[in-house]
Amino acid sequence: MTPFPAGKIIYLSPMPLPTGAAPVDFNQAVGEVNDAYLDLGGSLPTPFTWQFVLGLPFIAYLILAFLAPLIMGASVGLYGGSFDVFFLTARIVFDQTFFTTSVVCFLVFALMLAIKCHVHFKFRNDVPTRFHRQRREVAFAPGGGKPPIVVPWESVAAWFTEAQGATQYGVQRQYALGLGFIDPETGQQHFVELQQPGRPLAMGLWESVRAYMEYEVHTREEIQDPNGLHRPEDPPYEGVHTFHHARRRLHRRHRDGEIGLFKVSMWYLWHIIDLWTIPFHLAEWEIRAIQKAGRKTLPASLEEWSQPIPREQWAQPSEALERLSAEVRRRHAQQPNRPITAIFAEVYAEETTLPA
Repeated sequence: MTPFPAGKIIYLSPMPLPTGAAPVDFNQAVGEVNDAYLDLGGSLPTPFTWQFVLGLPFIAYLILAFLAPLIMGASVGLYGGSFDVFFLTARIVFDQTFFTTSVVCFLVFALMLAIKCHVHFKFRNDVPTRFHRQRREVAFAPGGGKPPIVVPWESVAAWFTEAQGATQYGVQRQYALGLGFIDPETGQQHFVELQQPGRPLAMGLWESVRAYMEYEVHTREEIQDPNGLHRPEDPPYEGVHTFHHARRRLHRRHRDGEIGLFKVSMWYLWHIIDLWTIPFHLAEWEIRAIQKAGRKTLPASLEEWSQPIPREQWAQPSEALERLSAEVRRRHAQQPNRPITAIFAEVYAEETTLPA
């Protein structure tokens, strides 16, 4: 662990040891997954991004334009003891704030839509980081027209960053998963960081990549669909079909007694104020636009490198990785509540005394 003034960096390498975390890609940073390779940073747009772009301004508008006047009117009405006072106060607050609230929420929506458009066009030109498990190699695209850099899988460093800072809204925390390596030809350091909502999700994303490279998971659905909302006949992305699968699953769980009527009501309330299926339709529209326009063509060398190779040529994990991984699993089973990073540090410190 390396502290810095605003937070700390917690390392998960130098070897890709098992973390014991569930392999979950909450933000869907993983793109294409097949028998040969996994793309990190090349996933298609999701309805969640559109729910955020549409839902946040709309919910803020409902609260500020309608709920706030009612709350203010109720407070004054209770103090004055009259329904007329409540109605008059709510009407005055509504008249004074409606226009300003409408303009502010529209500007927030326009800003978020502009950011979404920027991400959309950036996505079409980005080349993801590709993990080839049959070769046990990783191809990084440095950008700027430079050729991809291919390094051994077991040489890739991984860490997650925790940082916090004070804003007008209070203290906010930020988390990110980082991957890095040293260019074997130039000695230059390269790294990429992916923002994550929290430490467990950053750990889950790293575990998704590690588990794929070690043949512990094999499909994108295993890491992105823990609730089983994807069907074999569905397209390989989230869309309106996902919404309907989730709704049917909600009713099935209610019939089976797993959840109560309150959770069902909250699910419907959330999706109603989040504009029902509109975000899912917009996600499908954006995906079709990307597929129609096409993405940046991969370099010919990377296309050739990405092809599957005969099984007899598959690279094998090093003896050190297998030995250390087994030791980490053994100690984690004995002390499941102990931080995995502390087990990593202990195993590395005792590496010379571990049995070969």
